Amino acid sequence: MNSERSTQTTERQDVSPLLKLALELGPLGVFFIANSRGAQLAEMFPALGALGQPIFIATAAFMVAISISLTVSYILTRHLPVMPMVSGVVVLVFGALTLYLQDDLFIKLKPTIVNTLFGSILLGGLFFGKSLLGYVFDSAFKLDAEGWRKLTMRWGVFFFVLALINEFVWRNFSTDFWVDFKVFGFMPITMVFTMMQLPLIQKHSLESEEKS
Repeated sequence: MNSERSTQTTERQDVSPLLKLALELGPLGVFFIANSRGAQLAEMFPALGALGQPIFIATAAFMVAISISLTVSYILTRHLPVMPMVSGVVVLVFGALTLYLQDDLFIKLKPTIVNTLFGSILLGGLFFGKSLLGYVFDSAFKLDAEGWRKLTMRWGVFFFVLALINEFVWRNFSTDFWVDFKVFGFMPITMVFTMMQLPLIQKHSLESEEKS
């Protein structure tokens, strides 16, 4: 019985990269579609019209989608990654405030708060001599202490940059533009930044040292 349970647990942990990507990006896609098609959705489902403008319909859809994503992720892996879990909690809290107060300011502040929180945790950990990013990505790749320290520093600063970008965009552009940028702006920026870290990862990889 114990061996069968461990086998089932292992199978649940083996989630394909495409499924992981879908679970992470799916809620953003729902948010974008619900905002751009809010009027049509309200006509099709009159109950949604009570939520108000498309941004409020999109916020409600975002909350449902991210709840489903986290639930499916937990069922498949039996654990929740730290970053998606924190982001999901903030979405639910600030989404509820957005709907209750009918003020989209709260959902717009979510990326600022999440990125500032992550940046503060990473840089604060370095202040106390801890490269906390290693605890998050240690299963993905192995780096030496200097590599984790440099990578943690870069990601900590990058999170603050994302927070500043979000503040600039929502304060200076329309809500629709902010939604579009949240979906199609932040992701490419993050992907480019991640690719730029590959030389650092290769340089400080313990696996490459073992092979040599």
